[in-house]
Amino acid sequence: MDVKLDPSRDDLPLLANTSHILVKHYVLDLDVDFKSQIIEGTIVLFFEPGNRFKKQSSSIEETCQSESNEACKFRMPEPCHIPVTHTSTFSSKMGYDGFSVCGKGVKDTSGKDGNHDNWEQASGISSSKYCCDTGNHGSEDFLLVLDCCDLSVLKVEEVDVAAVPGIEKFTRSPTLTVVSEELRNQIIRELVTLPADRWREQLDYYARCSQAPGCGELLFDTDTWSLQIRKTGAQAATDFPHAIRIRYRTKPQGRSVTWTSDQSGRPCVYTMGSPINNRALFPCQEPPVAMSTWQATVRAAASFVVLMSGENSAKPTQLREGCSSWHYYITMPMPASTFTIAVGSWERMKPETCLSNDLATERSLSSSEADFRYVGVCGHMEYPCRFQNASATTQEIIPHRVFAPVCLKGACQETLLRLIPPCLSAAHSVLGTHPFSRLDVLIVPANFPSLGMARPNKEETGRVSDSGSSVIKHGLNPEKAFMQVHYLKGYFLLRFLAKRLGDDTYFSFLRKFVHTFHGQLILSQDFLQMLLENIPEEKRLELSVENIFRDWLESSGIPQPLQRERGAAAACGLARRVSAEVAKWIRVNRRPRKRKRRETEEAFEKLFPDQLVWLLECLLEQKTLKPRTLQSLERTYHLPEQDAEVRHRWCELVVKHRYTKAYKDVERFLQEDQAMGIYLYGELMVGEDARQQQLARRCFELTKEQMDRSSAEVVAEMLF
Repeated sequence: MDVKLDPSRDDLPLLANTSHILVKHYVLDLDVDFKSQIIEGTIVLFFEPGNRFKKQSSSIEETCQSESNEACKFRMPEPCHIPVTHTSTFSSKMGYDGFSVCGKGVKDTSGKDGNHDNWEQASGISSSKYCCDTGNHGSEDFLLVLDCCDLSVLKVEEVDVAAVPGIEKFTRSPTLTVVSEELRNQIIRELVTLPADRWREQLDYYARCSQAPGCGELLFDTDTWSLQIRKTGAQAATDFPHAIRIRYRTKPQGRSVTWTSDQSGRPCVYTMGSPINNRALFPCQEPPVAMSTWQATVRAAASFVVLMSGENSAKPTQLREGCSSWHYYITMPMPASTFTIAVGSWERMKPETCLSNDLATERSLSSSEADFRYVGVCGHMEYPCRFQNASATTQEIIPHRVFAPVCLKGACQETLLRLIPPCLSAAHSVLGTHPFSRLDVLIVPANFPSLGMARPNKEETGRVSDSGSSVIKHGLNPEKAFMQVHYLKGYFLLRFLAKRLGDDTYFSFLRKFVHTFHGQLILSQDFLQMLLENIPEEKRLELSVENIFRDWLESSGIPQPLQRERGAAAACGLARRVSAEVAKWIRVNRRPRKRKRRETEEAFEKLFPDQLVWLLECLLEQKTLKPRTLQSLERTYHLPEQDAEVRHRWCELVVKHRYTKAYKDVERFLQEDQAMGIYLYGELMVGEDARQQQLARRCFELTKEQMDRSSAEVVAEMLF
C-alpha cells in the first residue's frame, strides 16, 4: 500500500487503525546528532485494544490496497529461539541493548539479548516469500498500522515485560514460572489501567518495561505514509503484543523536524507541526482520538539544551564528558501531534531581580472566583488532574522558564520576562486553573512557521474508515498553511459573541466551558451549543448553531453580522484617532514640495501598535504616496523598530510605491520574519519590477536552505 499523493493539492492520510488498537503510552530513548542531522534510537509503544476487534481479513483489505495491486510485502526476521528469561537476570538500570551514543551513529548490538541484526530489514529489502496477497489473504494475522513518514525503521520486536523485576505485582501469580503472550499482555493491561494517584509508579514501570529485553522480532513493512506490523499467529488486536519496541532513525530531510541555526548562528533543531505533525519524528497514531501519555530520554552534546513539551522542569544529567541526558514526561493524555522538542544552544534568561521564576504565585480564592473551582467528577479519562487540586486552582502564575539565543538576551530581559507573569495571571483570571503545572518559553529561529502548530484537524475533514483511518482535506497543500481566513473569522466570531453577550456573561461561560471540557477533545459545535444553552433567552437574539455556521463558516467573505458592526467600531475613540491621523497624512502627501510660508507642520499623535497597523492599512489604499511622505512616516513612527505586524505593513507600502531607500527593510523582513514574509514575495513579483524581483530572488537564495519546506515550495512557485 503505497499511497501516491500530489502534495500541491491532495489530502493528508491518517492511516493508523485506531478503532482496533490504541497507544496508551510512548517511551522514547533518543540520541541527537547534529553532524549527521539525525535523531536515532528506540520507541516503545504500550497498547490497549480498541472497541472493535477485527480479524486480518478486514484490516488487510483496508490498509494493503494499492492501485497497482502489488503484493503487500513484510520483512521477515530469521528464526530466533527466545528462552524464557528469569526476572533475576534483568537489571532495571541496564539500558536496552546497552547503547548510549552521543554525536555518533548507533550500532545495533541486539544480538547479545537473544536477537540479531537484521540487515535485510535495514537495507529495505523485503522477502517475497512472506508477502500477503491482497486478493487472497493467505494469512489471517492482525495488522497494526502506525502513521509514519520519512523514517528509517531498522527493527521491530516484542518486549518481554515479564522479565522486569517486581512485575509479578501486575499478575495474579506470585511468581512467573511460565511466561506466555497472554501473561505479558495481562501485565500491560494492568499497567495502563493503574489509577491516577499511582502515576509515579506507573511511569517508573513504563520505563523499566521499555528497557526489558526483546522476545522476538516482528514482521514489518513501510510505505510512504505508514508502518505496518504483524505477528504470525496473532489474529486479533487482543492477541497482538501489547508492548513493542521500534528501533529507527530520522532522515535529515524529514518533514517533522527542522535542522537550522538560531539567531546567533548556532545549530539547532526543532519539531514543526505542519503539515505532517510528528510522523517523521517517531511512528505514532496521528488521529486526535488517539490520546496517550509519554516519557522521553534525549541525549545530546553537553553544550546543547533539550526542551520538550513535558510537565517536569528537566535538568541535564552528565553521562560522560561531553554528553548530557534530559528526561521529560507528561501524565495528561494528549494527541501525538502535541509532542514537541527543541535542541539548541539556548541560554536560560533570568530576571535581574532576586525573585526566582521557579516560585509560583499563589493566593487565597476570593468570593468572586468561587465559581472557578471545578466540583464533581471530571469528564475526561483518568489522569492526575490539576482541576481537582485545591492549591492548583489558586495558582495564578505557574513556574516558567525562558530560553533564547544569547544574542537576544537583552531584549528578553527588558521585555519578555516582565510580560509573562501578567499574561499568566490574566489567563488564570479569565479561564481559571492552568491545565499544566509549568511552562517553558523558547524564542524560536527565524524560519519557524508561525502557523505551523495550528493546522485544522477534524474527523469531519475527510472520510473515516471502520479501522479508524481518515484524511485531512488539503492537508498536504503547502499554501493552506498561509491561508489565514479561517483564523481571522474565528477571531472575529469570538469578538462578535463577546460583544453581543457582554463581557461578564461571555467570560463566565468561558470559565464554565474550560472546567467542563478540560482534558477532552471538543468540536466547534460543542462550544457553540454549550454557549447558547448557558445564556439567557433575551441575549440570544436569534443566535443558533445553524445560523452561526451559515454566516461564519459556510459563507465566503466578511460575515453579515460583522459588516453591520463595522460602522459602530469605527466610531470608537481609538478608531477616530487613527482616522484623524490618516487624514493628516493624506494632506501631507498632497502638498507640493515648496510649501507656502504660512503653512504649518502637521502634529502627529503617538499611536499604539494596533493603531499603527490600521493607519498603514488605510494608507495602503492610497493610489500614490510620495517618497518624502514615506520618509516622514518612517521617521515619525520609527517603523523599522516596530513589531513584525507593523513592519509587514510598512514593507508593503515600500514595495507598492517602489520606495528604494527602504528596500533594506524589506530584505531584513524576508530574512528575519520568514513565515510572514511569504506574502511579501508575492507583492515583489506581481508588480513586475525588475529590481524588486531581483531583491526577492536574492533573499530567497540566502534563506531557502533554512526555510520551512512548505514556505520554500510556495515561494519557489512565485519566483520561478
